[in-house]
Amino acid sequence: MFEHLALARIEAFCQDAERGMERFGFSRGCLVGNLGQEMGALPESFRAQLTNVLVDWQIRFERCLEAAKSAGEVSASIDCASWATFFWIGWEGAVLRAKLERHGEPLRLFADLFLKSLRS
Repeated sequence: MFEHLALARIEAFCQDAERGMERFGFSRGCLVGNLGQEMGALPESFRAQLTNVLVDWQIRFERCLEAAKSAGEVSASIDCASWATFFWIGWEGAVLRAKLERHGEPLRLFADLFLKSLRS
């Protein structure tokens, strides 16, 4: 039922995240990403917990990409697990950059290129 909306869900996620960051003047980002950047000052036990959160997000994204593949929105040959991992690695970098620059362009650029790459 929602397979044809898979890429639209990813796009909506990105737009919603940007609006959320904008509400706070781009001074806040992803809590998991923020904590990950501070791993040197945190107990080692946090590493596995933060990694598990990221892996959970990747799995959810992978399912969304599998739905997009089933609906013909993306090539049947893409490796959804790799693309999901790629998204989160890049997205966290875009969030950091948006915080540094205090605007949403890094988020939009990453999301736009990610989605265009999937559709080509």
